[in-house]
Amino acid sequence: MTSVPVTLCFLLRERAEAGLEVLLGLKRTGFGSGKIVGLGGHVEAGETDAQAACREVLEESGVVVLEEDLLDAGTVEFIFPSRPDWNMSTSLFTTRRWAGEPVESSEIIPEWFLVSSLPLERMWQDAEHWLPLALAGSVVDAVITLNGDNETVASAEYSFRAV
Repeated sequence: MTSVPVTLCFLLRERAEAGLEVLLGLKRTGFGSGKIVGLGGHVEAGETDAQAACREVLEESGVVVLEEDLLDAGTVEFIFPSRPDWNMSTSLFTTRRWAGEPVESSEIIPEWFLVSSLPLERMWQDAEHWLPLALAGSVVDAVITLNGDNETVASAEYSFRAV
């Protein structure tokens, strides 16, 4: 079973008055439209996962992230039994260093959210299984299998280790 290689990159910032925040975005077009998602997308031919993460963050938010500032946050395999062409092998990254302020793009409306109160009800259902762990500094390895509706989670198997 082949999977499309994709990346997600989560920008994290500490706010003295509020706590840890993460940059997510409202997806405006394409896969996941209408949901709050992480910044990221497909790995293009000849790109490393880290290069793709940096490119996608720039394209979607106008923010410049350098490869050397990325931290490995693990992987998530998404399995869509009723749509195998949607299967994805996702490399996760976090970073606390970047240049620029997030701006809206044709694909994403970026927004900062408190890590302690993620908008899980507006995200893909699988996010609750792995995203809090990844944002807490763990390296997550997950396999998420979706139901036939391609939305709800049939099973979530994951392990994690603190860094």
